[in-house]
Order: sequence, then C-alpha cells, then structure tokens
Amino acid sequence: MNVFCLGGAGRICREAVLDLVQYSEFERITIGDFNIEEAQRVADELNDPRVDAVRVNVRDHDATVAQLRGYDIVMDGTTITLNGLSTACIAEAGCHGINLNGFGDEDRSQDGFVRHGRTCLPGFGMTPGVTQMMAMHAANQLDEVREVRVSHGSYRPIAFSKSIAETTTYEYDPQLPGRVVYENGAFLQVPPFARPREIRLPEPYGTAVQYIIPHAETRTLAAALEAKGVRLIEVRGTWPQQNMRLVRALYEYGFMRNDTITVGDTQIGIMDAIGAYLCEAPEGRATELYGYALHVEVTGIAGGRLMRHTLTHTHPSSDGSIPGWEGLRAYTRNVGIPLAIATELIAKGETLCADRPGIVTPEEAFKPRVIFEALRKRDIHIHETIESL
Repeated sequence: MNVFCLGGAGRICREAVLDLVQYSEFERITIGDFNIEEAQRVADELNDPRVDAVRVNVRDHDATVAQLRGYDIVMDGTTITLNGLSTACIAEAGCHGINLNGFGDEDRSQDGFVRHGRTCLPGFGMTPGVTQMMAMHAANQLDEVREVRVSHGSYRPIAFSKSIAETTTYEYDPQLPGRVVYENGAFLQVPPFARPREIRLPEPYGTAVQYIIPHAETRTLAAALEAKGVRLIEVRGTWPQQNMRLVRALYEYGFMRNDTITVGDTQIGIMDAIGAYLCEAPEGRATELYGYALHVEVTGIAGGRLMRHTLTHTHPSSDGSIPGWEGLRAYTRNVGIPLAIATELIAKGETLCADRPGIVTPEEAFKPRVIFEALRKRDIHIHETIESL
C-alpha cells in the first residue's frame, strides 16, 4: 500500500505522517507539499526508507492528478479553502481520500469517487471525527436518542500557522451558512457566539462557556441518528480564553466580516491583515496551555429509562514530562493521530462501507470501538460515565 500525504509538511499533518511511520503497514509514504524544502526536512527527520518528499501545487489540477495516480490513498492535510480543489484531484486520480475539515466542498467530487470505486471521508481528526465516534458509541446503547451535545476545547495559539488563522476567520464569519443547530427536524442557522453553555472539560482545562460552531457533526449525526428520533444536536467549541476574548471583540466591531480596506495602494481584507499580523506576532504564536479536550453528552431512552451518557477524552500532558507531547505537539498530535488511524483503515478496506464507494461520513465508516482501541495504543483515552435521570 502507498499513501500520498498532501500538505504533509504542515504542523498537524506531519504528526499524522509520523504516526504512519510508527504504526502503519504502508510500503511508501510520500510527503507532498508546496514547500518542498520543509517537506524534505520532515522526511529527513523521519529517516525511514519508506518516506520520500515531492513538491505539489493543488492549484495545478492536471499536474497534481498525475502525481497522485498509483497511490492507494491520499491523506489530505491542506487548508479548508483548498479542500475542494484537492478533493477533485484525488477523485480524478482514482485514489481513496481523507481530510481533516469536512466542510462540504468535497461533495462535488462524489461521482468521481463512485466511478473509480473509491471512498472519500471528509473530516476525520479529533473534531470532526472522534467526536462522532463518541456520540455513536453512546447512541448505540440507547433505544431512542433525544439530545446530542458535542463540545471541545482546542488549546493552541490563535495563529501558529496560516491555516489555523484562516480557520478562525472562517468559523466566526457572521454570514457563514454552515453555523447551524439541528432542532426538531430542521437545521437552524445561528450567529457567532450563539447559545452559550458552560462545559466542564477534563483537567487541566476546566470549565468554560462555549458557543455554537460550524462543524460537520451537526449534519452527519442528524442523518445517522434520524431513525432513533434525535430532536436536538448542538456542536460547541472553545479556544484559550485570551483567543476567545480577541475574537469576541473583533466580531463586535465588525472585523469578522473581513471587509476590504485600502492601505496605501493595496487592498486587503481587514481580517486577512489581522491574521497576517498574528502569524508573525509572539502573542499569536504562543499560549499558556496546550492540548485538546472532548466532551460529548448524549441523552435518550434505554429500557424505558431516561439515560445520559457523557464521554470525555484525555491525553499525555504538554508539560514536557512525556517525550513527544511537549507544548504545541499536545495539540497537533491529538488532531493528526486520528487522521492517520482512519487513513490506514480505509486503505486496508477495514471500514463499514468498503462496498459502497463515494463520499462517506465517520458514522458510516467505522465502529467506534475500533477507533478507541487504536487511540488507546497511542495513550489517548476515551472515558464514559452513564447516569439514570
């Protein structure tokens, strides 16, 4: 089996590449990135004969398709704004595909994947990805599902890379149609900072108010749990509190609209300018607490009783006591490792949908316990409490 790691030199995707080197059975692992110097540096650090590096530009469709042909799967670590282009290349090249984001641009490539008999899974990291596995694990124990509340804390600097800065602008765009909740059979669009709810995450993250965010779980869980009568699905998230205070102020003053301004002879979106600044400023590239924390709450009926399942996750500390998890890597490894696990499962045909090509969701692809067991081997643990209400 061969895997092409698109955008593989990025801070998150390189952690997925490392996991493939450490755990997978791939015979060739190619790091493809626009920044060939960085891709080669990552390959040299890995020092594994299966790993090579090439320069790739997904805006050059034909050249990228030619480079991808012959690989079993493409693990796509490119940014949200490139996922439509990258997925089109993957489909035409006749490869399986998977990425981290899952915001919907991939759907246009459905026919291409079906034609080649290949699977594409948009959106599999910690969230979306593992969060759906947690929700389904709980839902599978219930006869009826009433409410699902997915929450997460993403503890990383606001702009340690351009793609992360872009995510901030995207998720808090006031006009974004994908910021929805599912309620009584309908998707309702909500503004930024809607429906505040206090969520208690595992230590050291603690309790913080979280708000509705635009994530794939809302739509994928609505489809997966329709037969169990789900009435409410909400997805929330938070970043470090200083990040949230900044984004709230930018939103209240209209900056998140990204209006175009003129500076000298140059026109630029105001949030694009702020993002560029944060990518260079020390305040944008560091934070006090690093890591990831998931919190998924599912209520429903089992055996005639109203039950609540609460699932959380923990991982090694970022304080330097565990080698490989220091500082920012406690965040990037949490995102990259699930991507790598799912990549190999798809390539090996070990999915629930191996006989049904095309675009699939996490709920359609995997049994939750398979993912949980693979995470446990990497010292990432899922915890569950069950209450009778």
